[in-house]
Amino acid sequence: MKKILIDTNIYSDAMRGKGYAVDILKRNEQLLFSPIVIGELLSGFKRGNQEEKNKRELKDFLSRERVYELSISSDTSEFYAFILEQLKKQGTQIPTNDIWIAASAMENGAAIASRDEHFLRINGIMVIAS
Repeated sequence: MKKILIDTNIYSDAMRGKGYAVDILKRNEQLLFSPIVIGELLSGFKRGNQEEKNKRELKDFLSRERVYELSISSDTSEFYAFILEQLKKQGTQIPTNDIWIAASAMENGAAIASRDEHFLRINGIMVIAS
């Protein structure tokens, strides 16, 4: 893979030293982060007992050369609407945050690295899990 959007669970697993997740981060040239994922991480940090340490680690990680923070644009919103309509036609529901994450991946031509199998229900998205 050339570029991949990292989901919350992959980042968390990599920071815990889980080999499969560390390998995903190592073998891809561009690691993309949606503001939705960053928000989920920050929310999780608040529930833990190492918030400041985790925030520093995330800030350091996001400053790496191969890591790119994405933004939500009107194009992202178009992809969101497209995906949501596709899921409704299938009678499928997935968490709203994950629709936004998929929209960012689709907009940027990236696969998604995630353990969440519901991403597989979205046509046009490649999912890397291990």
